[in-house]
Amino acid sequence: MRVSSLIERIEPFYVMEVAKAASKLAREVAHTSKPMIFLNIGEPDFTAPPLVQEAAARAVSQGLTQYTHATGLDQLRERISQWYRQRFNVDVPARRIVVTAGASAALQLACLALIEQGEQILMPDPSYPCNCHFVTVAGGEPVRIPSTAAERFQLTAEKIEAHWDPKTRGVLLASPSNPTGTSIHPGELRRIHEFVKSKGGITLLDEIYLGLSYDDTFGHSALAIDDQVISINSFSKYFNMTGWRLGWIVAPDDVALAIEKLAQNLYICPSTIAQHAAVACFAPDSIAEYERRRAEFKARRDWFIPQLNAMGLKVPVMPDGAFYAWADCTEACRRLGVKDSWDLTFELMKRAHVAVTPGRDFGVAETGHFIRFSTASSMEHLQEAVARLRQVLA
Repeated sequence: MRVSSLIERIEPFYVMEVAKAASKLAREVAHTSKPMIFLNIGEPDFTAPPLVQEAAARAVSQGLTQYTHATGLDQLRERISQWYRQRFNVDVPARRIVVTAGASAALQLACLALIEQGEQILMPDPSYPCNCHFVTVAGGEPVRIPSTAAERFQLTAEKIEAHWDPKTRGVLLASPSNPTGTSIHPGELRRIHEFVKSKGGITLLDEIYLGLSYDDTFGHSALAIDDQVISINSFSKYFNMTGWRLGWIVAPDDVALAIEKLAQNLYICPSTIAQHAAVACFAPDSIAEYERRRAEFKARRDWFIPQLNAMGLKVPVMPDGAFYAWADCTEACRRLGVKDSWDLTFELMKRAHVAVTPGRDFGVAETGHFIRFSTASSMEHLQEAVARLRQVLA
C-alpha cells in the first residue's frame, strides 16, 4: 500500500533501533555472568513516588477518568504555575499553560501552530533527533547548524544571525540539551531571543531537563527573559513519569488558544488519570523525594564522567544538567579498529554487553565521533559498565 512521501523524509529513530538490537542480545545473555547493561535510553531508573502512585489509584477508584478540557485539569495547571513561581521565581499564569500528552505532543502542537509550509527552523547539531521531524511534519524545514564544544554544543546569537534568511521562522533550542546535557548561558540565551524577536521570529525552547540542573548558573527558565518565549516541559524526566505521557507547554495567550484548538481536534485531552496523579508531584513530600533523586543523578555524573575521561572516552564539556555524557570516541574506535561510533556501539554491545547510543541519531556534524551514555541507571550498573568498558578498551 502506498504511504505518503512525508514518510521518506523521516529518518528512523536510531536510539530505538539500537535498543531493539540490545534487547535481542540481552535475552541471549540474560543468564550469563555478564547480563546486558543499558546505558542507551534516556529514562530515569526511578519511578513515580508513592504519593503520585496513590493519586493515580485514587482517580481510578473514584471514577475520575472522564475527558478533561483539552488544556488539562485547572488544578494541575495552577500547580504548574505555582511551581514556576516557587522554583524559578517566574510568574506564569495558568491560562498560558497547556497540559499535553507528553513533551513530544507539545512540540508537535507548537510546530503545527506556528510554522507555515517551507519556513525554516534553526537548531543546533547535535540535538534531539525528533525535533527535526516535528518541524518536517508541520511542513517546515529544519536547518541544523554545527555547534562545537567551545560553544557548549549550543547555538549562539552570532551563528543564528549568520544563518538567518527570509525563509527563517525561528529557533528550536534545548537547555539542558539531549544528547550533551549542556545548557545555554542565560546571557547568550537573552541575546538569541532578542535577535529572533527583532526579526519577528519565534524562540521555542525545550526545557524538559530544567528540573535536573546541577549548576546555579544555568538553572533558570527562559520564561524569565520574556513572555514571548515558548517553553516545553515534561513530567518524564525530573518527575520520573516517562510512560505516563504527560507534558506541558507555556505560550503567549494567542498561541495557547491556537494550541488548544489543535489539541481538541488531534487527541481531545491528555490522560486524565495521569493528570490527577501529576497534581501530587508538587506535594512537599514528593518534591523532597525528587530533590533527593536529583542529588543522586548529580552524584552519578560526578563519578561516571571522570571514569570515561580516564579510558579515553573524553567528554569535552561537563554536562550541567540532564543525565547524559556526550563522549568523543575517536580513540576508542582506533583501539578497537572500527570506523565510527555506529560500529563502536555494536562492538561494545557484543564484547562488553553494554548498550550505548551512537552519535548518528543526533545530527551529521562530527556526530560519527561521539557516543552518548545515559547515566539514568543505578550507580551499581554504572560501576559494572565502567569495569567492562575498561577491560575491552584496554
